[in-house]
Amino acid sequence: MNERNITLTRLLRDILKREMGGEMPKAPVPAHGGNWKARVFILFVVLAGLAALANYSSSWKKDVLVRDIVVEGVSSAVAKDFASGMKIYKGRSLAELDPAELKARVMRFAFVRDAVISKELNGIVRIKVMERMPLALTVMNGELMAVDTEGFLLPAKKELTVQLPKLLSVSGLSRLKAAGNGLQQLDRRDLEVLREFLSALAETSYARLLIRELHFEVSNMTYCIAVQAPTRFIVGNDGNFKEKLKKFEIFWQKVVSKKGFGSYESVDLRFTDRIFTKDALLPQTTQNSPKL
Repeated sequence: MNERNITLTRLLRDILKREMGGEMPKAPVPAHGGNWKARVFILFVVLAGLAALANYSSSWKKDVLVRDIVVEGVSSAVAKDFASGMKIYKGRSLAELDPAELKARVMRFAFVRDAVISKELNGIVRIKVMERMPLALTVMNGELMAVDTEGFLLPAKKELTVQLPKLLSVSGLSRLKAAGNGLQQLDRRDLEVLREFLSALAETSYARLLIRELHFEVSNMTYCIAVQAPTRFIVGNDGNFKEKLKKFEIFWQKVVSKKGFGSYESVDLRFTDRIFTKDALLPQTTQNSPKL
């Protein structure tokens, strides 16, 4: 019988420890004998007290209202959208607010890659947002779009273009696929070319200051265009962009700087140790020709 009393005492201690979230002071284990009925009675009293506290806590939580929603990780480009979209949750019961439902609403924002929702007992709902990071800008059906690191096309707001004015412009994107949340996504091959080109461009001495557009052509004729020059600098789709951009810098420094802008229609940088050029047509021979 004493062993049973000891087991009950330990059970009570474990329950209290779990409910209170910390270490409980160790009660002395009685020696042989003692009034076991009194101990059982105390156990039931304590359990009843815990049940009452749990019930009170549950009732108290139901009375707590959402007084504010704190959003973390959102840039100024989308902060206004979040502020207006989350207003409907203020004043609701904190206990009845479903984090999964709230996350589903948050994920409707195109710039959100993921989100973590947490509720605090003081009525604060905290939303930690992981945003999509734009790589480049493009135009689709007359609308300015941003291309993120995963190839998703996102509506580009004015705040974004002001915040990231040096994003590369991309054109000629035709291989798109439908993605979740109503978004479109670049073909994996085109995304890989864009990533590799931007990575090589970032490591150049001054090509990154001159090149402003990359135009995609599926026939290995992808080319870039520099500022103030209509020339198409062909880099292809087969990588090795670091070497090609180095040749671009040499050609720009030794040829373009001397002959001036607009002397060439195209400059092909795809071949090892060689650069092939095509002269621009004279204005009088192209006045009735369609623009390329």
